[in-house]
Amino acid sequence: MIRVLVAEDHTIVREGIKQLIGLAKDLSVAGEASNGEQLLETLRHTPCEVVLLDISMPGVNGLEAIPRIRALNNPPAVLVLSMHDEAQMAARALKIGAAGYATKDSDPALLLTAIRKVASGGRYIDPDLADRMVFEVGLTDARPAHTLLSEREFSVFERLVRGEGVNEIAHQLAVSSKTVSTHKARLMQKLNLHSVADLVKYAVEHKLL
Repeated sequence: MIRVLVAEDHTIVREGIKQLIGLAKDLSVAGEASNGEQLLETLRHTPCEVVLLDISMPGVNGLEAIPRIRALNNPPAVLVLSMHDEAQMAARALKIGAAGYATKDSDPALLLTAIRKVASGGRYIDPDLADRMVFEVGLTDARPAHTLLSEREFSVFERLVRGEGVNEIAHQLAVSSKTVSTHKARLMQKLNLHSVADLVKYAVEHKLL
């Protein structure tokens, strides 16, 4: 039996995923979490083979959680489930330790296939994304500016476009407000943008929000 921990902040989506997993005879729901902190705490006492991880959770987000999960003793495989069908986002998640990347508009049968594949030690990429990753991610001259952001800068970027302030972000990331302000200034410079409104517009245009 493949035990799956479902980490998703939207209750309706989480319940739907749990029902889907419950229909498969070889899969079971080991536990659930609605934010990154709850996920990491649950993993400490909930054995599982796969973490189905929403990439845009509040608090510790999916990208930040992946290396922490991988650092655990006998870590489960991480299958990212995202509303972002962007090749760069998938590449970023896989680079830092995810075993697979599926999108929320995937066929339900494909999601179950993905869970089984990563549980057995394999890798899975949403079929619609796979071809685009081959052509987009490797072409450095065609890469969008946000792919140049460090992991921490990208985390700050995600939080800014969700409407969080510098002090709130500092609290979430356990760093000083000055550090967050520095990351904000650097990412603005890298993206050649000048306001949070510009960041939101950029995020929408690149399907990051």
